[in-house]
Amino acid sequence: MPLSSCLESCGLAVRKNEMLQRDWKKHKVYWKVLSKFISVLLLLSVLKSGRVFIFGNSSGEDVKPFTPEKAREIVMSLQQPAVFCNMVGDWPALHWDVKHLSAMLDGKTIQFRIGLKTMDLVPQFETSCSYVKATLEQFLAWSSGQPSCLSGPFSCFKHSKYWAYADYKYIARIFEDKEEVFQDVRWSDFGFPGRSGQESTLWIGSEGANTPCHLDSYGCNLVLQIQGRKRWHLFPPGDTSFLYPTRIPYEESSVFSKVNVANPDLKRFPEYRNATAHVVTLSPGQVLLVPRHWWHYVESIDPITVSINSWIELDADHEARVEEAVTRTLVCALKSAESSSDGDPWLNPTEVEATSHEINLQYLNQAVSAYFKCQKANVPEQAHPSSSGAQQETRASRKRKRQVSCETEDCQLLNHEFSSSTFKAEKLQKVPFGPHLIQVLPQSQETSSVGAGAVASDDRDLLHENEGGHFGKLHCTRKQLLMSNDCRTPANQMDSDSSPNASQAALSTNDLLDCLVNPHVIRLVAQLLLERARV
Repeated sequence: MPLSSCLESCGLAVRKNEMLQRDWKKHKVYWKVLSKFISVLLLLSVLKSGRVFIFGNSSGEDVKPFTPEKAREIVMSLQQPAVFCNMVGDWPALHWDVKHLSAMLDGKTIQFRIGLKTMDLVPQFETSCSYVKATLEQFLAWSSGQPSCLSGPFSCFKHSKYWAYADYKYIARIFEDKEEVFQDVRWSDFGFPGRSGQESTLWIGSEGANTPCHLDSYGCNLVLQIQGRKRWHLFPPGDTSFLYPTRIPYEESSVFSKVNVANPDLKRFPEYRNATAHVVTLSPGQVLLVPRHWWHYVESIDPITVSINSWIELDADHEARVEEAVTRTLVCALKSAESSSDGDPWLNPTEVEATSHEINLQYLNQAVSAYFKCQKANVPEQAHPSSSGAQQETRASRKRKRQVSCETEDCQLLNHEFSSSTFKAEKLQKVPFGPHLIQVLPQSQETSSVGAGAVASDDRDLLHENEGGHFGKLHCTRKQLLMSNDCRTPANQMDSDSSPNASQAALSTNDLLDCLVNPHVIRLVAQLLLERARV
């Protein structure tokens, strides 16, 4: 080969080698940038999920944002609703969608409540619903529009017009032959050791299924969403008078509202405009805290929803049981005295039967005795789930068991709501709101879908409620009726025999009950009875 050709080949090789080196350096830079980009994406994914993985942890477990002790402190001190996130990622119960539950139940039938999707001005109470017993396979077939031959008793109800709700299903009851599944629910992560599915209830619904607006007399509520989404409309205890409370239909521990929150009749219930709605959509994996005595209306907004809840007992429940005993005695006495031909379904289906006056008085005396026994025990704990599932104060036992028992080691000192308000307020300031604990804020009047304005409200005493004119059906006190020109003299509304004017609607037993068993009245009566018993 000529020397010139050899030199030319060498020169080409050198230049090619220089180009390869430049390309390698360039690709090396690109690869470093790409590696960093992938690392950032992975980090963002972890942050978005809110789950922190500890490298080198052989167990591979997630680290929860709150310790059980801190979560319990939040639950027991927070006086407004909030949503816990990233606390239940390792719970087996998160896999309890309808298909999984259907396999677990293996053809076992459960009761569903059937209601109309049409929106009326009147709440669709449980007394006005239909009921069927069906399997979850039949529910799934009906929900997915499969042939009616596969949907069993649901075939009588057109899916486009009706919703179905398997509510208040006590896990201990429907899975009594599969006790191992109780441990799929781990409320111990929220600081309540020993509390599991055995002390919880299951809720399965189709789109539109709802629970009428009500408050629970006992405890506070933890709700885990598993499948689909539910929309919660919550109202503070101070809004009670704006929600027109009623005990008809009667159900122990539930005070219903006469207002259909989803479609309020503002002509009939004008004070509802003053209510402050707190609205939140609960998604799978989230846990909602419903504090004591917060009103709530709940609706399913996805084709199928599944949720689990547990009521956490509080020290104030001891006095609440006295209030409920007074309420039961009055309601049963007055409604049982009515003619059965009136056709008023006053007893909620969750109540087995109307108890006699003698039994109700026994229940009242047992509640009073339990109150004093627990007060003397002076245990400073706020809540205390017992070690035995049979003794747990679930909604099942609270609603249907008339016996009131209180063992010394299970009792606590009753803390008056007003005397402990400062302590609770101090704790509230330390609650760590953020991505793992989302505060449920009041809904503004402009964005409200149910007509609830964001008006500040707080607890008021009985006298203030009377003076405000929002005390049930009583718009004036007796003194005002006799002396005030604002209320006019009752005589000009009565004829000579003191019967109501023809234009005035006659008061019914339910009207009388709405006043007698108004929560404020019952609270006062309970306090008077406890004072009498103390002497």
